[in-house]
Amino acid sequence: MQPTPAAPVIEFRNVSYHVAGTHVLRSLTLEVQRGEILALLGRSASGKTTTLKLVNRLVSPTSGEVLVNGAPNVNAEVTRLRRSIGYVIQEVGLFPHFTVAQNIGVVPKIEGWPQPRVRARVEELLQMAGLAPELASRYPHQLSGGQRQRVGVARALAADPQILLMDEPFGALDPLTRDELQREFLSLQRRLGKTVVFVTHDLREAMRLGSRIALMEAGKLVTILSPDEFLRSTDPWAAAYVKAFGDRLESIATEGMS
Repeated sequence: MQPTPAAPVIEFRNVSYHVAGTHVLRSLTLEVQRGEILALLGRSASGKTTTLKLVNRLVSPTSGEVLVNGAPNVNAEVTRLRRSIGYVIQEVGLFPHFTVAQNIGVVPKIEGWPQPRVRARVEELLQMAGLAPELASRYPHQLSGGQRQRVGVARALAADPQILLMDEPFGALDPLTRDELQREFLSLQRRLGKTVVFVTHDLREAMRLGSRIALMEAGKLVTILSPDEFLRSTDPWAAAYVKAFGDRLESIATEGMS
Protein backbone atom coordinates (compact mmCIF):
# COMPACT_ATOMS: atom_id res chain seq x y z
CA MET A 1 0.00 0.00 0.00
CA GLN A 2 1.41 3.37 -1.07
CA PRO A 3 1.80 6.01 1.67
CA THR A 4 -0.54 8.99 1.47
CA PRO A 5 1.31 12.02 0.06
CA ALA A 6 1.79 14.82 2.58
CA ALA A 7 -0.60 17.72 2.19
CA PRO A 8 0.99 20.95 0.91
CA VAL A 9 1.65 23.66 3.46
CA ILE A 10 0.60 26.36 0.98
CA GLU A 11 -1.74 25.85 -1.96
CA PHE A 12 -2.97 28.23 -4.65
CA ARG A 13 -6.14 27.05 -6.36
CA ASN A 14 -6.85 28.83 -9.63
CA VAL A 15 -5.94 32.19 -8.09
CA SER A 16 -6.25 35.43 -10.06
CA TYR A 17 -5.67 38.98 -8.93
CA HIS A 18 -6.80 42.08 -10.80
CA VAL A 19 -6.29 45.70 -9.82
CA ALA A 20 -7.50 48.77 -11.71
CA GLY A 21 -8.27 46.62 -14.72
CA THR A 22 -4.79 45.08 -14.81
CA HIS A 23 -4.40 41.30 -14.63
CA VAL A 24 -1.53 40.99 -12.13
CA LEU A 25 -1.97 37.24 -11.61
CA ARG A 26 -3.85 34.78 -13.81
CA SER A 27 -5.23 31.38 -12.78
CA LEU A 28 -2.33 30.36 -10.55
CA THR A 29 -2.43 26.77 -9.33
CA LEU A 30 0.60 25.86 -7.26
CA GLU A 31 1.57 23.84 -4.17
CA VAL A 32 4.40 24.45 -1.71
CA GLN A 33 5.51 21.36 0.19
CA ARG A 34 6.62 21.18 3.81
CA GLY A 35 10.29 22.03 4.31
CA GLU A 36 11.06 23.10 0.77
CA ILE A 37 12.38 26.40 -0.58
CA LEU A 38 10.21 27.34 -3.53
CA ALA A 39 11.93 30.05 -5.57
CA LEU A 40 9.56 32.34 -7.47
CA LEU A 41 11.61 33.51 -10.43
CA GLY A 42 10.61 36.16 -12.96
CA ARG A 43 11.06 39.64 -14.30
CA SER A 44 9.55 42.75 -12.75
CA ALA A 45 5.72 42.75 -12.91
CA SER A 46 5.61 38.98 -13.47
CA GLY A 47 3.43 38.46 -10.36
CA LYS A 48 6.08 37.14 -7.94
CA THR A 49 5.58 39.57 -5.07
CA THR A 50 1.81 39.48 -5.45
CA THR A 51 1.93 35.69 -5.12
CA LEU A 52 3.94 36.08 -1.93
CA LYS A 53 1.57 38.68 -0.47
CA LEU A 54 -1.45 36.46 -1.12
CA VAL A 55 -0.11 33.95 1.43
CA ASN A 56 -0.29 36.31 4.41
CA ARG A 57 -3.22 38.32 3.03
CA LEU A 58 -1.40 41.54 2.33
CA VAL A 59 -3.57 41.28 -0.77
CA SER A 60 -6.62 39.09 -1.38
CA PRO A 61 -7.39 37.18 -4.59
CA THR A 62 -9.95 38.45 -7.05
CA SER A 63 -10.89 34.81 -7.64
CA GLY A 64 -9.71 31.41 -6.49
CA GLU A 65 -8.42 30.61 -3.01
CA VAL A 66 -5.19 30.30 -1.06
CA LEU A 67 -4.89 27.54 1.53
CA VAL A 68 -2.42 27.54 4.42
CA ASN A 69 -2.08 24.23 6.24
CA GLY A 70 -5.13 22.93 4.40
CA ALA A 71 -7.51 25.76 5.31
CA PRO A 72 -8.50 28.81 3.23
CA ASN A 73 -6.50 31.70 4.64
CA VAL A 74 -9.45 34.04 4.09
CA ASN A 75 -11.07 32.31 7.08
CA ALA A 76 -8.12 33.02 9.37
CA GLU A 77 -7.95 36.06 11.63
CA VAL A 78 -5.56 38.23 9.64
CA THR A 79 -3.37 39.47 12.52
CA ARG A 80 -2.94 35.95 13.86
CA LEU A 81 -2.15 34.67 10.35
CA ARG A 82 0.56 37.28 9.77
CA ARG A 83 2.18 36.73 13.14
CA SER A 84 2.42 33.02 12.36
CA ILE A 85 4.30 33.62 9.09
CA GLY A 86 7.81 35.10 8.92
CA TYR A 87 8.23 37.86 6.33
CA VAL A 88 11.54 39.25 5.05
CA ILE A 89 11.79 41.99 2.43
CA GLN A 90 14.64 43.64 0.56
CA GLU A 91 14.36 46.91 2.48
CA VAL A 92 14.36 44.91 5.76
CA GLY A 93 11.69 47.13 7.34
CA LEU A 94 13.27 47.33 10.79
CA PHE A 95 11.80 49.79 13.26
CA PRO A 96 14.38 52.61 13.30
CA HIS A 97 13.62 53.66 16.89
CA PHE A 98 13.99 50.07 18.21
CA THR A 99 17.30 48.45 19.08
CA VAL A 100 18.32 45.21 17.39
CA ALA A 101 17.10 43.24 20.41
CA GLN A 102 13.76 45.07 20.40
CA ASN A 103 13.31 44.49 16.68
CA ILE A 104 13.97 40.77 16.98
CA GLY A 105 11.78 40.40 20.06
CA VAL A 106 8.80 42.42 18.87
CA VAL A 107 6.53 39.55 17.79
CA PRO A 108 7.25 37.31 20.80
CA LYS A 109 6.56 40.32 23.03
CA ILE A 110 3.25 41.00 21.28
CA GLU A 111 2.43 37.31 21.66
CA GLY A 112 2.81 37.68 25.41
CA TRP A 113 6.02 35.77 25.95
CA PRO A 114 7.55 36.47 29.39
CA GLN A 115 10.56 38.78 29.25
CA PRO A 116 13.17 36.13 30.20
CA ARG A 117 11.93 33.93 27.33
CA VAL A 118 12.05 36.86 24.89
CA ARG A 119 15.58 37.72 26.00
CA ALA A 120 16.73 34.12 25.62
CA ARG A 121 15.17 33.90 22.15
CA VAL A 122 16.88 37.12 21.06
CA GLU A 123 20.25 35.81 22.25
CA GLU A 124 19.66 32.51 20.45
CA LEU A 125 18.74 34.23 17.18
CA LEU A 126 21.67 36.65 17.31
CA GLN A 127 23.97 33.65 17.43
CA MET A 128 21.99 31.79 14.79
CA ALA A 129 22.11 34.77 12.42
CA GLY A 130 25.83 35.33 12.91
CA LEU A 131 25.45 38.59 14.82
CA ALA A 132 27.75 39.55 17.69
CA PRO A 133 25.99 39.89 21.09
CA GLU A 134 27.10 43.52 21.44
CA LEU A 135 24.97 44.45 18.42
CA ALA A 136 21.81 43.83 20.46
CA SER A 137 21.85 47.36 21.85
CA ARG A 138 22.51 49.11 18.54
CA TYR A 139 19.96 50.75 16.27
CA PRO A 140 19.42 49.90 12.58
CA HIS A 141 21.23 52.99 11.32
CA GLN A 142 24.35 51.84 13.17
CA LEU A 143 24.50 48.56 11.22
CA SER A 144 25.84 47.59 7.80
CA GLY A 145 23.43 46.45 5.11
CA GLY A 146 24.35 42.82 5.66
CA GLN A 147 23.86 43.14 9.42
CA ARG A 148 20.44 44.74 8.93
CA GLN A 149 19.42 41.89 6.63
CA ARG A 150 20.55 39.34 9.22
CA VAL A 151 18.45 41.13 11.83
CA GLY A 152 15.50 41.00 9.42
CA VAL A 153 15.85 37.24 9.05
CA ALA A 154 16.24 36.81 12.82
CA ARG A 155 13.10 38.88 13.45
CA ALA A 156 11.12 36.79 10.95
CA LEU A 157 12.18 33.63 12.79
CA ALA A 158 11.60 34.99 16.30
CA ALA A 159 8.27 33.31 17.02
CA ASP A 160 9.42 30.10 15.27
CA PRO A 161 6.99 30.29 12.32
CA GLN A 162 6.50 27.27 10.11
CA ILE A 163 6.40 29.43 6.95
CA LEU A 164 8.93 32.03 5.83
CA LEU A 165 8.19 34.48 2.99
CA MET A 166 11.21 36.25 1.50
CA ASP A 167 10.95 38.98 -1.12
CA GLU A 168 14.36 39.54 -2.76
CA PRO A 169 15.96 39.81 0.70
CA PHE A 170 19.55 39.91 -0.59
CA GLY A 171 18.96 41.90 -3.78
CA ALA A 172 20.30 45.26 -2.56
CA LEU A 173 23.53 43.91 -1.09
CA ASP A 174 26.99 43.92 -2.63
CA PRO A 175 28.02 40.64 -4.33
CA LEU A 176 30.32 39.41 -1.56
CA THR A 177 27.81 40.06 1.23
CA ARG A 178 25.04 38.54 -0.87
CA ASP A 179 27.10 35.38 -1.45
CA GLU A 180 27.86 35.12 2.26
CA LEU A 181 24.23 35.53 3.30
CA GLN A 182 23.03 33.00 0.72
CA ARG A 183 25.45 30.44 2.15
CA GLU A 184 24.40 31.22 5.71
CA PHE A 185 20.72 31.02 4.80
CA LEU A 186 21.15 27.57 3.22
CA SER A 187 22.97 26.39 6.33
CA LEU A 188 20.22 27.80 8.54
CA GLN A 189 17.51 26.17 6.44
CA ARG A 190 19.18 22.78 6.70
CA ARG A 191 18.98 23.12 10.49
CA LEU A 192 15.46 24.54 10.76
CA GLY A 193 13.57 22.99 7.82
CA LYS A 194 11.15 25.89 7.34
CA THR A 195 8.73 26.06 4.42
CA VAL A 196 10.08 28.98 2.39
CA VAL A 197 8.75 30.95 -0.57
CA PHE A 198 11.63 33.02 -1.96
CA VAL A 199 11.15 35.73 -4.59
CA THR A 200 14.05 36.57 -6.90
CA HIS A 201 14.75 37.78 -10.43
CA ASP A 202 18.21 36.18 -10.38
CA LEU A 203 18.38 32.64 -11.81
CA ARG A 204 21.70 32.00 -10.09
CA GLU A 205 20.11 32.73 -6.71
CA ALA A 206 17.04 30.63 -7.54
CA MET A 207 19.20 27.66 -8.52
CA ARG A 208 21.41 27.99 -5.47
CA LEU A 209 18.62 28.30 -2.90
CA GLY A 210 15.53 26.70 -4.41
CA SER A 211 14.36 23.12 -3.99
CA ARG A 212 12.17 23.95 -6.98
CA ILE A 213 11.94 26.98 -9.25
CA ALA A 214 8.56 28.38 -10.28
CA LEU A 215 9.11 30.57 -13.35
CA MET A 216 6.55 33.36 -13.80
CA GLU A 217 5.91 35.67 -16.73
CA ALA A 218 3.17 38.29 -17.17
CA GLY A 219 1.18 37.01 -14.19
CA LYS A 220 1.25 33.36 -15.25
CA LEU A 221 3.12 30.31 -14.00
CA VAL A 222 5.23 29.17 -16.94
CA THR A 223 6.80 26.05 -15.45
CA ILE A 224 7.99 24.62 -12.15
CA LEU A 225 11.17 22.54 -12.09
CA SER A 226 14.04 21.45 -9.89
CA PRO A 227 17.28 23.41 -10.44
CA ASP A 228 18.76 20.51 -12.41
CA GLU A 229 15.63 20.18 -14.55
CA PHE A 230 15.57 23.93 -15.13
CA LEU A 231 19.13 23.86 -16.41
CA ARG A 232 18.20 21.27 -19.05
CA SER A 233 14.66 22.40 -19.82
CA THR A 234 13.52 22.87 -23.42
CA ASP A 235 10.83 25.33 -22.32
CA PRO A 236 11.61 28.52 -24.29
CA TRP A 237 11.30 30.84 -21.28
CA ALA A 238 13.49 28.63 -19.08
CA ALA A 239 16.03 28.23 -21.88
CA ALA A 240 16.14 32.02 -22.33
CA TYR A 241 17.00 32.48 -18.65
CA VAL A 242 19.73 29.83 -18.82
CA LYS A 243 21.22 31.50 -21.90
CA ALA A 244 21.07 34.96 -20.30
CA PHE A 245 22.84 33.88 -17.11
CA GLY A 246 25.47 31.81 -18.89
CA ASP A 247 28.34 30.03 -17.18
CA ARG A 248 28.53 28.51 -13.68
CA LEU A 249 24.83 27.62 -13.50
CA GLU A 250 25.49 23.88 -13.34
CA SER A 251 27.93 24.19 -10.45
CA ILE A 252 25.52 26.51 -8.61
CA ALA A 253 22.66 24.01 -9.01
CA THR A 254 24.88 21.22 -7.65
CA GLU A 255 25.89 23.39 -4.67
CA GLY A 256 22.28 24.20 -3.80
CA MET A 257 21.26 20.52 -3.78
CA SER A 258 24.25 19.37 -1.70
